[in-house]
Amino acid sequence: MPDDGPQLPPKSPARTRRDGGQGAVVAERKAARTKPPTLYQVVLLNDDYTPMEFVVMVLQQFFLRDLNTATHIMLKIHHEGRGVCGVYPKDIAATKVELVLAAARRDGHPLQCIMEAA
Repeated sequence: MPDDGPQLPPKSPARTRRDGGQGAVVAERKAARTKPPTLYQVVLLNDDYTPMEFVVMVLQQFFLRDLNTATHIMLKIHHEGRGVCGVYPKDIAATKVELVLAAARRDGHPLQCIMEAA
């Protein structure tokens, strides 16, 4: 039996190809796909005490909404009891929730901000 050098252990046929008996082995890799991060929506909840102007300011400052969009979201919160401010990866959503809650407490408002899986 002729010695063609060291033999590699056999791999699955879909990933290994032998080249005409010369002993060359080419391993093909599947491209690794990373899973996109789970997204969370940041939601403001309506209350009877937080001024509408404060909610609009929060939407502009923390969620970078223009005045018209912020006003529209604020009215949705006022009429429907809740409104989505934005959709973000988990860490960013959690940070935004904490920033909004800190600003509300600092100004003495009971505004509630939560995050939910999108």
